[in-house]
Amino acid sequence: KLRKKVGFPAESRQALRLGRPCLLRPVDYASKNQIKVDLVDENFTELRGEIAGPPDTPYEGGRYQLEIKIPETYPFNPPKVRFITKIWHPNISSVTGAICLDILKDQWAAAMTLRTVLLSLQALLAAAEPDDPQDAVVANQYKQNPEMFKQTARLWAHVYAGAPVSSPEYTKKIENLCAMGFDRNAVIVALSSKSWDVETATELLLSN
Repeated sequence: KLRKKVGFPAESRQALRLGRPCLLRPVDYASKNQIKVDLVDENFTELRGEIAGPPDTPYEGGRYQLEIKIPETYPFNPPKVRFITKIWHPNISSVTGAICLDILKDQWAAAMTLRTVLLSLQALLAAAEPDDPQDAVVANQYKQNPEMFKQTARLWAHVYAGAPVSSPEYTKKIENLCAMGFDRNAVIVALSSKSWDVETATELLLSN
């Protein structure tokens, strides 16, 4: 069970590398960068992160939960991080939440902290790298139809991350397909991946 706003024992070897004082104490969500981390278990092997969608992006107003797993070899190897909150982004899997980010792979350095990771993820939301995608369908939309990508990402932010702004046109298409008995999440994925064409999205839903 998630234990929120937990104080971390100073004697923990791993805790010393998590970014004290910025992340080892609870971070006020109203703070400048709007990032925080909570303890999940007593062994510091699993944490729950949260970042705010950056301003002037389709993710603005959303709050994104992250699963953070700390390996035994930390800080010499990076933490394993994935998005729990669903998100429409070229470098994050819309299915699994897996992240394509160099500092979580071969560009990790032992001097980095979880604060570095969370701020880097915020920066990634503001500046996608579509030529090095984690989700090829999203990346293709990003490059081929930037406005549709923005509207789709904004809708996902509204539906899954609590952002206040969404597209009435897209929402109506979702409701129409849901009225046919399809699962809402499946409808959102189908419409998003089929450029919001109801006919091809319906074919995809029927084939699954």
